[in-house]
Amino acid sequence: MVEGGDAVALLAEARDIVDAELDRCATRLAGAVPGTLGAAIAYALRSPGKRVRPALVLAAYRAAGGRSAAIAGIATAVEIVHTYSLVHDDLPCMDDDDMRRGRPTTHRAFDTAIATQVGYLLVPVAGEELAGAAAALGLAAAAVGALAQELFEAGGIRGMVGGQWLDLEAERRSLSLAELTTVHRGKTGALIRAAAVLGGIAANAEPLVLQALRRYGEEIGLAFQVADDVLDATGTSEELGKPAGRDAALAKSTYVSVLGVDAARAEAVRYQQRAVAELTDVPLMTTSLVALARYIVTRPS
Repeated sequence: MVEGGDAVALLAEARDIVDAELDRCATRLAGAVPGTLGAAIAYALRSPGKRVRPALVLAAYRAAGGRSAAIAGIATAVEIVHTYSLVHDDLPCMDDDDMRRGRPTTHRAFDTAIATQVGYLLVPVAGEELAGAAAALGLAAAAVGALAQELFEAGGIRGMVGGQWLDLEAERRSLSLAELTTVHRGKTGALIRAAAVLGGIAANAEPLVLQALRRYGEEIGLAFQVADDVLDATGTSEELGKPAGRDAALAKSTYVSVLGVDAARAEAVRYQQRAVAELTDVPLMTTSLVALARYIVTRPS
């Protein structure tokens, strides 16, 4: 178990833990769901990634005093919801992307109808994973309900779905900075915020601690999106594992188009600093959370 402020080591631990859980889920579902659909679900679940959201779950859980290895299931549930959002985000009716994380998107590897079904089906898979982990952690019914509400609200109309809707409506028109922030508090920020809060709930954290984790997650979620916009504008397709410059190709308003590259980088740092400031004066061991906040704005891809 990684302790302290090494974000790279924590991310590596999160990948090891969550990838093993995802592979287990993929193997089970490929056998339980017949034909192409089962294969496509397994393909989506085995998509590689940085696992930032699972790392946030682990860091928040441990910062609040949690120590059980069963937290892996909560982290995996968050990653499954994230995977569902990426499968749908890549569809032709959305961003129409051919590559994701260095390999063909699910609708390119299979087809659009299958990929659409995969996205929907991953939501109850995340619920199963969440429920199993909550039982293994020995959480009370109220905590289980709080976990489910936090995760699925973040993945729904008041979170990612609502943000994606606003994002689609905003294509080919210029947004103000305030409008752009509203889009990304939902589309990107909601699940990142939820990851931090879920870790606290799983550790039976006090309300004051949960409030601090929520505020931290809100700020770091926006920092993540600003950094993502900078990477899309400045990185290469090889570095990103997906087509670079897609935001510009779709005429999307981004933090770079609104602020410029340098000012957007500075904005990401401001959000990161605000996130860290939210952790002061609460009983949390915050070193890993601070390290992840810094990583999010300095990551190379």
